[in-house]
Order: sequence, then C-alpha cells, then structure tokens
Amino acid sequence: MATPHNRAENGAFARTVLMPGDPLRARFIAEHFLDDVQLVNDVQNMLGYTGYYKGKRVSVMAHGMGIPSIGIYSYELFKFYGVENIIRIGSTGGYIPELKLYDTILVTAAYSESNYALYQNGDTSDIMYPDEELTQKLRESAAKLHIPLKEGIAHSSDVFYAAANPVHQNYVIKERHCICAEMECFGLFCNAKALGKKSACLLSVSDSFCYEEQTTHEERRQRFTDMMKIALDAAEE
Repeated sequence: MATPHNRAENGAFARTVLMPGDPLRARFIAEHFLDDVQLVNDVQNMLGYTGYYKGKRVSVMAHGMGIPSIGIYSYELFKFYGVENIIRIGSTGGYIPELKLYDTILVTAAYSESNYALYQNGDTSDIMYPDEELTQKLRESAAKLHIPLKEGIAHSSDVFYAAANPVHQNYVIKERHCICAEMECFGLFCNAKALGKKSACLLSVSDSFCYEEQTTHEERRQRFTDMMKIALDAAEE
C-alpha cells in the first residue's frame, strides 16, 4: 500500500532494510552491491531500492536527517510494509579521541534529550536499545569480514548546530558514556520497540569533536563501505 511518503507496492520491500540518511548513499549501495535492483520509492527523492545480495533479497532506503524523519520512514516500513529488520548505516562525529575517521561503530544504546518516545507512545525513557540478536549478527558479520568494530553508546541529538555548552557535553560524555554523536538511532530503536520489530545501527566516523579533520560529501557517500558490507552480510531474508 502507498503512504503519504512511500509509493511502493505491497511486498516491494524485503524483510531487512538498510537505511542510510542520504538518498544518494542508498543509490550508491543499490548500484554497487545489489543485483537485479528495482527502484521502489522516489517520493520526495527519498530513494528506496530492492535487490539481491549474494542471493539474499535485501532493500535499502534513505531516511533523511533527524529523529522525526527516520521516525516517519522506519515506522511506515515496519507498520505497513511488513519489514522485520532495519539496520541504520549512518555517519557520526566522534566524542572521544580514540575514534578516528572511517572507524566503524556498532551502537549498543542511544541516549537522547528528544521527546520523540514520549509523544510517540508515552515511553519516558531517555535511552533506547537495539535488538540484541540483530546486533550480535552484525558483530559476527564484522568478525567474518575481518573489519574491526568499536562499540558504544550514541548520543542522538535533535540539534546539529548547538551553541557551545561544555557542561552539557561533559554530562553526555562522562555521565551518559556516549562515545559519538548522531541524530537518528534513538527514533529507530523506539519505533522497533513499540512495534515489536528488530533494529540495529552501524556508524562510520565522519568527523570528530577532538580533531579538526573531517570527511567530504563524496567521501561520506562512497568510502563508508565497511558498514555497508557488514550490514549486507548480516541481512536476513
């Protein structure tokens, strides 16, 4: 069935969907990793594709930026399209000096100041967790592919251009033990929890709060392939 944000037909999506934020990253994955690819959604250019990876039927669809955006797209996939597993594959800024550009992070929890969970279903928790089984499959996939993982809690912030607030940043890092900043996985984990589905998140380090270096738009689109390979390998049919 079509929704206000998705024109795909019933059955157009596989049971497992990889979700990058950038629609062009979704297209990159479809063109470089999937066989027999079909474009199944292009409403508002939020591109979605379904194809085959090593014989497994897999989908990839962009989710845009921020918890409200991933909240819409992941909810519709779970609720209306029969999707069982969503793996977010996004970029992140490192909070700790141990994280270097292009490191791959397996998210073990997401902390947020967002009211998304409260208004979505009355959940008052400020931390959300990925599915343990799906997260373990990503861990095993990375080991099989000999791709090193860093693991830790992500800070899902509603604000990209936040005014400098050392007290709050210190709280997020020291008290909530967040190792990186991003803007979506709290909403994804919340939807999966509310709907009885599975979700997980892999992140590639694109920049750092500790160093000046950062990646370009093109590098973020084309060089974050480690997390793509891990997620594709772990995808369930």
